[in-house]
Amino acid sequence: MTITASLVKELRERTGAGMMECKKALTETNGDIELAIENMRKSGQAKAAKKAGRTAADGVIVIARDGANVAMVEVNCETDFVAKDANFQSFANAVCERVLNSDVADVEGLMALPLHEGEDTTIEEARQALISKIGENMNVRRFVRHAAAGTVATYSHGVRIGVMVDLSGGSEELGRDLAMHIAASSPVCVTEDQVPADLLAKEREITEAQARESGKPDNIIEKMIEGRMRKYLGEITLVGQPFVKDPDTKVGKLLADAGATVNAFTRFEVGEGIAKKVEDFRDEVMAQAAAARGE
Repeated sequence: MTITASLVKELRERTGAGMMECKKALTETNGDIELAIENMRKSGQAKAAKKAGRTAADGVIVIARDGANVAMVEVNCETDFVAKDANFQSFANAVCERVLNSDVADVEGLMALPLHEGEDTTIEEARQALISKIGENMNVRRFVRHAAAGTVATYSHGVRIGVMVDLSGGSEELGRDLAMHIAASSPVCVTEDQVPADLLAKEREITEAQARESGKPDNIIEKMIEGRMRKYLGEITLVGQPFVKDPDTKVGKLLADAGATVNAFTRFEVGEGIAKKVEDFRDEVMAQAAAARGE
């Protein structure tokens, strides 16, 4: 039987599963949609799919390394309770090892890889099985893999923040101090010339609007804008920030004194940029009551 787009669409609407999963299920049942739904429920796919729309903004940052090669991933779940679960953490660690030992370029490609070398179960299949077991939505959100130009220092602040710093020169202690600084201070980039043009333009626009509210002459306003922009650049660039362990010293001077250069860094924080839905407790109770009534 030909598996039509409308049949796949119907199965997706009834289960919430992805297009490829629905097409595969229909192919296996020769187009029998009821049997496909039954099989998906048995395998946990339908249950996992129903949770796919729920916001997963908690989770862990995992770092793995092999010599100069370092990988870091963010794996999300819905609550910090599950983030502490041994099964969830084991899954996240295995995913990070796969990133470290592969050349996969994106999350989509990563999810198609076996969770463990030599096994058939893919990361995506393991994710769905874990959702069915634990009862929360979870996702592999992003990863980075780095082969250092110099040496890579890493720092993990619990499981919620992870940092990788590629450093030429300096020492192992300096690298760790810089990674800790980045975890605490969240710089956007290393130097001023790396600041994205759109970010700079937006900040200048805001700064100019604020300065003009002062009603001062244009020449004074221009000086105010330039002063505030210098301050802004110092706040968002690594070399311009005061070092967290010695606020009287800028990171740029710390690096110069050590004869070191930061080639690049990456900072991941769990859930950053994810809009987490916050429900009113009364609304939540009413929604649960309505669900119990079958409404």
